[in-house]
Amino acid sequence: MDFLFAQEQEILKESIRNFAEKEIHPFVKESDEKQEWPKGLTKKLGEMGLLGIVIPPEYSGAGYSNVDYVIILEEISKVDPSVGLVVAAHNSLCSNHINLFGNEEQKKKYLTRLASGQTLGAWGLTEPEAGSDAAALKTKAVKDGDFWVLNGSKLFITNASLAEIHVIMAVTAPEKGRKGISAFILEKGMQGFKVGKKEDKMCVRAADTAELIFEDVKVPAENLIGEEEKGYKQAMAILDGGRVSIAGFSLGIAAGALESSLKYAKERIQFDQPIANFQAIQWMLADGFTELEAARLLTYRAAFIEDQGKKIPKESAMAKLFSSELAVKASSMAVQIFGGYGLTKEYPVEKFYRDSKLATIGEGTSEIQRWIIAQKVLSEY
Repeated sequence: MDFLFAQEQEILKESIRNFAEKEIHPFVKESDEKQEWPKGLTKKLGEMGLLGIVIPPEYSGAGYSNVDYVIILEEISKVDPSVGLVVAAHNSLCSNHINLFGNEEQKKKYLTRLASGQTLGAWGLTEPEAGSDAAALKTKAVKDGDFWVLNGSKLFITNASLAEIHVIMAVTAPEKGRKGISAFILEKGMQGFKVGKKEDKMCVRAADTAELIFEDVKVPAENLIGEEEKGYKQAMAILDGGRVSIAGFSLGIAAGALESSLKYAKERIQFDQPIANFQAIQWMLADGFTELEAARLLTYRAAFIEDQGKKIPKESAMAKLFSSELAVKASSMAVQIFGGYGLTKEYPVEKFYRDSKLATIGEGTSEIQRWIIAQKVLSEY
């Protein structure tokens, strides 16, 4: 059992940190205020191999491990959680769905474009009436000769208006419930496929989030991913891995907030001394950094087990639950340490505080994570 990063991983960590400081940090405030994805950033992420992180090199991917992936997400999210979320949704959801369940033709046609950074990808499961109840989909796909015709809508889709390639879940056999869902690849520009309302969010504002609308969209039959009616099972497998990425995203928020707090506590003078000298501040920092290490252990363990090719529903749920709730707790504590300054946009903790809440909701709420963990524990012990 080895808890230390390999030398190559330490180098990766440093390179991502430098990239984030140089290419992301200068635009964080402006992107957040304007709710705009930074121009040119997609290309730069692609050049760094960050849009094909776990994708094999034969499809233009970087071929990194899942442990490497968590390292990358933590370092990016320390600087801007919005970018961390976009990278996570692109890699874990859209790209990895095609990587794990697509055929060779689909991988060559779509995965290479996604992994190389030619475009961002989006993944559509959530609907107005299907959030935590992911099986309650209303979007339908009906076979018509060599095509499937899709009708319906998706809600809260990350990268919705930026992506050119979308993986969409739709009902193909309504009488079978969750066993009647299939997955399809859609391309931007297909007739009847359009982006709806863009959400005006309190958090991760530079990450594009919008509605997708399907009105008699004709999707070629060869764009069905895997077998018909296997879409729900595929989606659940994708979410297991996706939760590890959100745990990594959460680590970045917690680490960014805590490191900012530590630096500020050493510099802020009150009662003729740095507030870092006060026990109240020291105990907050002690608890925060201890829980951060615990969250890292859960998250990197889940990623390590995933790298062994094993299923991780319990491990990913535990990592996501603990890390996401720590992100909220740590960023709230950071605002408290900063005091009145923590409520202003002059310092980064205000944004960490807003962004952190997404972590406890996206890719399964904390309540859903607890349900998953409970079911596994009840069956194992």
